Amino acid sequence: MSQFSYKAKRKNGQIFEGVVEAPDEDLAVEVLADKDLEVVFLRQLEKEIVKKSSGFKLPFLGGKVKKKEVVVFSRQLSVMISANLSVVNALRIIVAQTEQPALKDAVTDIADEVESGIKLSVAFEKYPKIFSHFFVSMVRSGETSGKLDEVLEYLADQEEKDYDLVSKIKGAMIYPVFIIGGLAVVGVAMMIFVIPQLTGMLTASGSALPFTTRLLIGTSDALRFKWYLFVIGGAALFIGVKYLLNSPRGKHFFDTIKLKFPVFGRLFQMIYLVRFTQSLSTLTKGGVPLTAGLTIVAEVVGNDLYKNLIEETIREVEDGNSVAKVFLESPVVPKLVSQMLSVGEKTGRLDQVLDKVSGFYGREIENMVANMTHLIEPFIMVIIGVAVGGMVASIILPMYNLANQF
Repeated sequence: MSQFSYKAKRKNGQIFEGVVEAPDEDLAVEVLADKDLEVVFLRQLEKEIVKKSSGFKLPFLGGKVKKKEVVVFSRQLSVMISANLSVVNALRIIVAQTEQPALKDAVTDIADEVESGIKLSVAFEKYPKIFSHFFVSMVRSGETSGKLDEVLEYLADQEEKDYDLVSKIKGAMIYPVFIIGGLAVVGVAMMIFVIPQLTGMLTASGSALPFTTRLLIGTSDALRFKWYLFVIGGAALFIGVKYLLNSPRGKHFFDTIKLKFPVFGRLFQMIYLVRFTQSLSTLTKGGVPLTAGLTIVAEVVGNDLYKNLIEETIREVEDGNSVAKVFLESPVVPKLVSQMLSVGEKTGRLDQVLDKVSGFYGREIENMVANMTHLIEPFIMVIIGVAVGGMVASIILPMYNLANQF
């Protein structure tokens, strides 16, 4: 958010001077026009190099606003605006009920901005880490259409659906991650403390050992005496993967690989399709033009392949072609989605069709996640059995052979 020094006048010729906050010059002029001020002079002020701090704060205490808190905020604001409360009063009430420090400070500042005449969408735009581009665009469409209460209701529903979807997937992954993590910890502990005690006699005997036993002893020695190499290697791998994910080429590569994973590729595909259909449906209901809605959805869909696909669709729509044209030719979009988009566009009920597609794939995701949860349990048991069996065989068989020599 930038600050602009302005000189403006009313219709009666009265001159005003002051400072206004806005993302750019056009919006600054728009904000002043809403106050019945005609801009005579406008200049962007230089940003302050040092910002005042209200005190020492640890970055990990109350610094990040969770998705769930934004969902609750959206629903509260939607309900209060629908009950004919003014935006400022609704925001003040939410401030009084909010305990999360970062969100409380943000909403307090937003309420002050709105009270001073700034548009709600412009005030939200100051906090991109809390309120996404999708969120801000929906609010702006509600202000433009005069249906802010309806748009906020659509937005609250969308935020809840998105949060529920992510929560279900995370919930399904907790059990396998916990088991595999626990298995890894126990395995490392055995390699460091237990295996050396069991294999000491085998090593001292000087007899030829099977490959699996030598591999077990070598891994144990590496973890005991060269553990720092594993730490350095793990850190280098983490930094390397993070660097690749932040680069355009790396992100495109990983996004492509995701869709080709066995089983999980299908799940990722359905997640992206639900995001696309849900978001575009909500934006369409909110009165956002199709090309503007597609531009916003391209940023929130979360996959480079689908982003490129949507951007190509935008160009086709701007040229006067069908929104479903690119989707019909794409291998990463099921025919069902492409054909439903075509039907929705032809009948003028695109938002309703998108809702139905979103609901269908949402249920598919729920069923798939539930099935995966049941299938993962026996799969983990097999992994544990193979790991324990291999470790026992690598120790017991050489001991048995050694005993037969006497």
